[in-house]
Amino acid sequence: MASPLASIIEAGTKLWLDSVDPELVTSNRALGASGATSNPIIISNLIKSGRYDDALGRLLKDEGLSDYDAAWALTDQVVSAAQEEFLSVWEDTSGDDGYVSFEVDPLLEAADNPLTHDQRVEKYLELGTKWSDGHRNRMIKVPATPAGLASLEGLAARGVPLNVTLIFTMRQYREARDAIWRGAQQLASLEKFKSVYSIFISRVDVYTASELPHLSSEAQGQVGLLNAKQMWRDNQQFWDQQPTPLLQEIVFASTGTKDPNEPAWKYVEALVGSDIQTNPPVTNEAVEASGKSFNRTVDQLPPNAVIEEIESAVDMQKLEDQLMREGVQKFADPQQALLQLIGEFRARVAV
Repeated sequence: MASPLASIIEAGTKLWLDSVDPELVTSNRALGASGATSNPIIISNLIKSGRYDDALGRLLKDEGLSDYDAAWALTDQVVSAAQEEFLSVWEDTSGDDGYVSFEVDPLLEAADNPLTHDQRVEKYLELGTKWSDGHRNRMIKVPATPAGLASLEGLAARGVPLNVTLIFTMRQYREARDAIWRGAQQLASLEKFKSVYSIFISRVDVYTASELPHLSSEAQGQVGLLNAKQMWRDNQQFWDQQPTPLLQEIVFASTGTKDPNEPAWKYVEALVGSDIQTNPPVTNEAVEASGKSFNRTVDQLPPNAVIEEIESAVDMQKLEDQLMREGVQKFADPQQALLQLIGEFRARVAV
């Protein structure tokens, strides 16, 4: 009998790790993880662990980098090491799997950033191209903000593999997908064209529990899953009409449960059978310890009555507006905290 995580993979799901911690990459690679993603919180936690004191010291002292440049140089090092772990997957799948996502500067979306919309778009193009250059199995992670979305066509036209993140609604997904497809059609060849779309799930259910407490017990806690599955279906239908050598996939993100009364594998179990799940390490640990065997569920929708209730009760534009405000803040704040941490390290070692 396959282990719980192995049963998910056997059912057709790719498991990506929501971490680039080298120890977690190694342990989860052994469990079947075939890709990973990075963010500033992960890099901060690595610095706090002390394991990167020497590397950070060299960047600050020997290379004389600023706190900002040191943060990105260290991120580049850690992500590159994770890429090495997954490179064989990328090679074995001819570029369909084995990626590590690199997040473009979240401070582009900070509330106090003085750049205009057009200037932010240009920075996404500049940084996305810079951090992608020379990396075979690195994806550039761009948020589904107005400036992020506006940069996607140009990035895709430059051949940058893309992971569009902070997607909460069908509107965002379709705008991102269509922009990337327009860019891809400007390429000389689609042979290496790869894009994924990260749909956030549990945050949606946190929102409905707070803002729509009147939902029935059958509908409450199911909005995030229904939303994600509807986007997954739309993605399947679109790319069936526009076949490409590599798969253009949905990433089911935010799969860790926020309600302690729910099983840790609630979202994992409901999305088995296709595309990609990017799970926190603790979620993978809980799934593996569950002893369960998982079967395909990704194409199973709630009863029609529940779907109708959700579609009539949930204002998706209002949901998107609020979750994007929160998401952008959660996007930028950790990068500020990372810079502060590096500044404290600099002061402590008197660089």
